[in-house]
Amino acid sequence: MKYDLFIKNTKIIDGSGTPAFAGGVAAKEGKLFVFPPNTVVDAENVIDAKGRYTCPGFIDPHSHGDIPLGEEYASLSKISQGITTHQGGMCGFSMFPVNPEYLNLLQESLGLLSNTFPEEMSTFTSCEAYLNYTDTVRRPENTQFLIGHVTLRVAVMGYADREPTKEELEQMKALLREAMEHGAAGMSSGLVYVPSAYANEDELVELCKIIAEYGGLYTTHMRNEAGDSFRSIQEAISIARKTGVRLIISHHKIQGKANWGMSKETLKMIHDAIDEGIEVSCDQYPYTASMTHLSVCTPPKYFTHGLSGMLEYLKDPVMKEKIKNEMNDPNTPYDNFYLHSGGWEGVFISCSPCYPEAEGKRVAELAKEKGQDPFETFCDIMIANNGVVTAIYFSMSEEDVFRIIQDDLVVVGTDGIIKSMDDKAHPRAFGTFPRAIKYFVKENHLMTLEAMIRKMTSLTAEKINLKTKGLVRDGYDADLVIFDYETINDTADYIHSNALADGIDYVIVAGEVVYHDKKMTGAKPGKTVRYQR
Repeated sequence: MKYDLFIKNTKIIDGSGTPAFAGGVAAKEGKLFVFPPNTVVDAENVIDAKGRYTCPGFIDPHSHGDIPLGEEYASLSKISQGITTHQGGMCGFSMFPVNPEYLNLLQESLGLLSNTFPEEMSTFTSCEAYLNYTDTVRRPENTQFLIGHVTLRVAVMGYADREPTKEELEQMKALLREAMEHGAAGMSSGLVYVPSAYANEDELVELCKIIAEYGGLYTTHMRNEAGDSFRSIQEAISIARKTGVRLIISHHKIQGKANWGMSKETLKMIHDAIDEGIEVSCDQYPYTASMTHLSVCTPPKYFTHGLSGMLEYLKDPVMKEKIKNEMNDPNTPYDNFYLHSGGWEGVFISCSPCYPEAEGKRVAELAKEKGQDPFETFCDIMIANNGVVTAIYFSMSEEDVFRIIQDDLVVVGTDGIIKSMDDKAHPRAFGTFPRAIKYFVKENHLMTLEAMIRKMTSLTAEKINLKTKGLVRDGYDADLVIFDYETINDTADYIHSNALADGIDYVIVAGEVVYHDKKMTGAKPGKTVRYQR
């Protein structure tokens, strides 16, 4: 038999966690074949990987790459760090289902994740319509999709801060059932983002009952990742207990210095739930700073008229003072990213296109330069940018990050967001997977390389039900990464967030080389992966 591709003289890390071994790997019609060392194989394309490791393509279970799907920069951010498959629709944000009446409101919500949207977006009224569209989008990487609770609620209720009526809840359930019937992997919630934040547990339970019928996933950006983490985890576990849904806690972290060390208890809570028979797992990115909208510093109740409505409050002197006082009060009931970061000294502006002097500076630093109260500087940045500003929040401890990644139920995910190659974002968008190897294995020796690769491949495939990915085994999908362990390095940082990683020699999808020598090859074999029970 003549193969399409053969990789010789390599060390294979098969993704199972077992020790690396010498051998060769071939691909034929998108499937893998594994051979002993020194086997002679006839192939169209031969790669000599002497001194390199070959492992399964990395799987990103927490991606926002579905919003700019098909854009070259979005694919590059994944492929350049070895990601061959990603799951999109996270934190409540998805491109479907769209209610054309609320299209502008939805695009406002998605503004953090993309600068542009497809012309066809108004037609994404169902999962079937959207996934059919994604089948036409040529790209190098594979994508699996969740339906976002933010998008689902906007489609039915706009930004209403109330419980859904019986009719509205039935509408959401019908849209959710349609999504599960046509290949969605489940539902994500973003309970710090409006209008997802307005939902109570009962609403989420009713929706997750539908997901559970199809063996789907419920991934949640919890209501609080700081002092109220226990209660937030309890809510997520309660939803899983009442419905039988498979629960994934997104980007598990502990924010706020006063809360550092709580990961001992949060992980115990999760393991207690597992012992009870509830299926729970987590993903994590390897950084001590998070990134999201700058607008999350303000309480959710001010967003009932959307982002533009909240900005009107910041322009009103009386309301502005009220918001300032609530933000400074630790008893105000919301996930207060501003306080978690120790105040404005810990809030770093990554992207502020209409107030560029703020980029690359902490709010307190810029305020000092301008001779302003930092809250006034915050308001100026928000208003100048119509609220579309991204910020990095320095709020976590290395101790918690290390403890979380070493837990058996935790896998690696990027939470990566990028809107263009000129966009200034979090380095996780380009650096997460190489950094996980460098930071956790090479520098801090927290686990073996094989154990780390398992958390980036087969364990993730198991958690999100990718039945033919994540292992270098005969018959599995021919998605592979060839890397140099000695040189692998994440070069992206908080100033230069979109720098390409070192040490990723080849990335292969469906048996085709899609990346080599820090360049995309132009091959686009990526597909939409519909969920299989």
